[in-house]
Amino acid sequence: MTLAHTRTAPRFTARMALPALAAALGLALAGCAPAASSGAADADTGAVTLAVHDSFPNEEFAAAASAATGYDVTVVSAGDGGELTNKLVLTKGAPIADAFFGVDTIFASRLVAHDVVEPYRPAGLSAGFDDIAIGADGGTGVADTAAPFALTPIDQGATCVNIDPAWFAEHGVAEPKSYADLAKPEYADLTVLLDPTASSTGASFLVGTVAAFGEDGFAAYWQDLIDNGARVEQGWSDAYNGQFTQGGGDGTKPIVVSYGSSPAFTVSEDGTETTSRALLDTCSNQVEYAGVLAGAANPEGARAVIDYLASSEFQATIPDAMYMYPVDPDVALPEAWASFAPQPSEAQLNDLPSDEIERGREGWLKTLSEQIGL
Repeated sequence: MTLAHTRTAPRFTARMALPALAAALGLALAGCAPAASSGAADADTGAVTLAVHDSFPNEEFAAAASAATGYDVTVVSAGDGGELTNKLVLTKGAPIADAFFGVDTIFASRLVAHDVVEPYRPAGLSAGFDDIAIGADGGTGVADTAAPFALTPIDQGATCVNIDPAWFAEHGVAEPKSYADLAKPEYADLTVLLDPTASSTGASFLVGTVAAFGEDGFAAYWQDLIDNGARVEQGWSDAYNGQFTQGGGDGTKPIVVSYGSSPAFTVSEDGTETTSRALLDTCSNQVEYAGVLAGAANPEGARAVIDYLASSEFQATIPDAMYMYPVDPDVALPEAWASFAPQPSEAQLNDLPSDEIERGREGWLKTLSEQIGL
């Protein structure tokens, strides 16, 4: 079974997110000047190509990255995150670009396992990158602060159960707080899940349940959810905008799998409250990575682009523009995020190392398909 990657912004579709990202990058571009670095462009190596998933504003980023690095940066789309991963693996040795961005936690170790990447540690990193970088062994975290990364983390988003507190208050039902609560009779027919075989957000939720219940218990938990009337949608937009009571449509379900950042986009006009809330004990981390491709025509240019993606300048555009959290801990979150969409603590996250996900993913999906018909 092949897992497709369907990443959308946490209330808006990715296509709708592009103008915001373009605007943020435009502001970054206005303050850019070509950087003096070991990757300074010359007549022979002045062009560099970045392959990305198809939810990226290619022209705007190319202009900002070109101004920041001094290279002539071209950005090419290679499908969604799963398709991007597959293309990078299939073209190993004759890569389609010099660098890439947009492979997430679900697929990251595949690139390391197939020797697709050239290890590199970006220049001038803030603290926080090492803990979620992918190391040379394909595992999450690099303990040696001088060691290169196989994959550099650029942004991260927490996949979490979201609820509509007003619905529960109106119906006199206590709000759920945990994974286990969703399978209780009082929450029958109230939950919308995402199909983990069709959505990387759904797959991230699946990883969280494996982390919480173990490989011997996650399928029974999913069966309990289905038996309790949980609805399974193929994609985030159908679930959030179509079924969730706070999704802006005619939804009737007050519980949905979405993102930790989603409540920042259901804030009242006066900015004093939000109409949704993420249950932070049901979150798993979803990180998007960048890297230098082995065999790149311009490895120096590729490294300069990775430096820019990890820079405080680009990291500062991520919350408003890409609806994800920056990896750089020194980047201040927008006020609505700080108030209504805080990142889960490490203790709250239900996570597994990337290499463990790579080893187990297909088996977990097969188990769900065979046992509960997903």
